[in-house]
Amino acid sequence: MIKNDYLLIFIGLVMLILGVLIGVAFLTLLERKVLGYIQIRKGPNKLGIIGILQPFSDAIKLFTKEQTYLLYSNYFVYYFSPIFSFFLSLLIWMVIPYYFNMVSFNLGFLFFFCCTSMGVYALMGAGWSSNSNYALLGGLRAVAQTISYEVSLALIMMSVIIMIMDFNLLKFSNYQVMIWFMFIMLPLSLCWLSSSLAETNRTPFDFAEGESELVSGFNIEYSSGGFALIFLAEYSSILFMSMLYILMYVGGYDLTFFFYLKLVFISFFFIWVRGTLPRYRYDKLMYLAWKSYLPISLNFLMLFIGVKIFFI
Repeated sequence: MIKNDYLLIFIGLVMLILGVLIGVAFLTLLERKVLGYIQIRKGPNKLGIIGILQPFSDAIKLFTKEQTYLLYSNYFVYYFSPIFSFFLSLLIWMVIPYYFNMVSFNLGFLFFFCCTSMGVYALMGAGWSSNSNYALLGGLRAVAQTISYEVSLALIMMSVIIMIMDFNLLKFSNYQVMIWFMFIMLPLSLCWLSSSLAETNRTPFDFAEGESELVSGFNIEYSSGGFALIFLAEYSSILFMSMLYILMYVGGYDLTFFFYLKLVFISFFFIWVRGTLPRYRYDKLMYLAWKSYLPISLNFLMLFIGVKIFFI
């Protein structure tokens, strides 16, 4: 009986990972289409009906290309950094609070922080091991940025945790039946959104791959499969951050069509920002993290602790 249970859990997790990968594939298609229409042109529209098969064509092209081997790279780290990054971005999905058959995390938030903190090492390894100055600069920028914004992310999440007094992601839907947390803590939810843009290295905070300065940043020496894995890890993180935002601020987890509609909208927001905003200046990014978001999140944390103590 126990063996069958474990088998069902394993099958469920495999289905989850497949779902995430298919979601990532169509998120890339959505991004290319939306950016196309923002720039008043068509996106991919040749392969299949309105370009629906384009992601699969890209995947086949990337994974069948010849892998380049750099002579002066630290080969072991260079080879495994993208794999490690991709593995972490899929592992983080295990905290989804399914009602049935899945791994139930009572400490989902802590697991999330462990995984995102480990992601910094993959970035650093990818930038350092390829032994290119551009890649190293991109990696250093990405690490500094990710570490800075993790602090504000942790403090913003602390306010939400104080509200429900639990690390379990499933509890959020119970507390948001009457009103979404987004309305109670609007400034914090907006801080979370922009911090998650910085955390996933997305425009306007994509300094790790500033094409005008760093010629693509930490992933410059990667081609074919390695580049595809870094790409998949980034888009998987975008989907996860969108889902986490919905869990925390926009009604919690429920198996309805409306939940997935909200998920698509927040993912669309990431793309919309990319098509609309110019890149930030690096010193301003650091200023925003340490001198704006840190005081705001600390003050709100004090406020919510006070509210909780008062009502208890």
